[in-house]
Amino acid sequence: MDSMEDVDYPEIILQYSSGFLVSKVMFTACELGVFDLLLESGEPLSSDAIAARLGTSATGMERLLDACVGLKLLAVELTQGRALYRNTEISNIYLTKSSPKSQYHIMMYYSNTVYLCWHYLADAVREGKKQYERAFGISSEDPFGAMYRSEEEMLKFMSGQNSIWSICGRDVLAAFDLSPFRQIYDLGGGGGALARECVSLYPDSTVTIYDLPKVVQVAKERFVRPEEHRIAFHEGKYFFNNSIPEAELYILSKILHDWDDDKCRQLLAKVYKACKPGGGVLLVESLLNEDRSGPLETQLYSMNMLVQTEGKERTAAEYSKLLEAAGFGEIQIKRTGKLYDAVLGRK
Repeated sequence: MDSMEDVDYPEIILQYSSGFLVSKVMFTACELGVFDLLLESGEPLSSDAIAARLGTSATGMERLLDACVGLKLLAVELTQGRALYRNTEISNIYLTKSSPKSQYHIMMYYSNTVYLCWHYLADAVREGKKQYERAFGISSEDPFGAMYRSEEEMLKFMSGQNSIWSICGRDVLAAFDLSPFRQIYDLGGGGGALARECVSLYPDSTVTIYDLPKVVQVAKERFVRPEEHRIAFHEGKYFFNNSIPEAELYILSKILHDWDDDKCRQLLAKVYKACKPGGGVLLVESLLNEDRSGPLETQLYSMNMLVQTEGKERTAAEYSKLLEAAGFGEIQIKRTGKLYDAVLGRK
C-alpha cells in the first residue's frame, strides 16, 4: 500500500476536480467538427485556418486546439514559426464521424443530455431518484419517455449505443459459445449494432430486435439494411406490460441496470417463462467487484443510473441471485477486461 509520502494527494485532488474540464474539451472539439475537418483536409492546419473554416473565434479555437494537444487528441508541429495541428491516431479512429469505430454520437449524448442530469447529482444523492424533471422540465416517471422525448434525442441515444457496440460488442458475444442458439431475441436491441455483431459472429443464427414501435421504425430507416435478412424486428410496449415471444436465447444488453431489483425479477421471470427448454439468457452489463471497490468506470456508471434511471450497476453475485430467483441455472460469469462483461444463465 502506498504511504502518505509516496502519493501526492493534493495533486490527485486537483486532477479529480478538473476532470469535467477534460471531457468537455473533447466533447466541444467533436461538436465543432475539429477532428472531422483535420481528417478531411489531409494536411495539418493552423488554428486560424481551422477557426475560419468552422466559424469560431481565432483565440477560442487556438486554446481549444492546444488543450486537445495536451490530451493527446491532436499533435502540433512548428513550421516556419507557425503552429500546425493534425489528428492523432486515436482521434482519427474514435472521434471522427466517418470512422467505423467512431464514438462521436455517444460523446454528443453525454455532452448534451447526461451532463445536464449530472448537474443535479447532489439532489439525486439526497433524494435517491433520477433527475430528468429538474434537467429537462419533463416527467421522469417513464425514463425512456424522457430519453426519447424527441426524434432527435432518440436518434442521438440510439447512435450512441451503436457506437459503443462497435468496439465492445464482439467481446461480450464471444465470451461464451452461443453457436447452439439459433433463434435469438435482443430485448431492447435499439439500433441493432449488437444484433449485427451477433449474426456476423454466429452466421447460423437469426436475431429479432424487440423494442418500442418508434425505436423499431428508426432502426429500420437508419441502421439496419433491408438486405440483412437474419435480423428481424418485433414491435412491442415495455417488457413489463407485454408478453415476450418464445426464443432459444435472450440478450439483455444494458437492460437490467436501468431497473430496481423488483423490476429485474419481474422481467427475468417473463424471460424464463418464454424461453425454450435448454435455452438461456445472456446479460451484458458492467460488473462491479464483489467488494464494490471498482472498477471505477462501473462505479461512475452506477452514479449515472442514479441520475437517469431507477437502476444501478451490480456485482456478478447480485446478477446470479436475480437469475436464480427467476429459475435460471448453470450460471456462468465472464469478465472481458473491457467496459462490459457477460453473464449466461440456462433454463
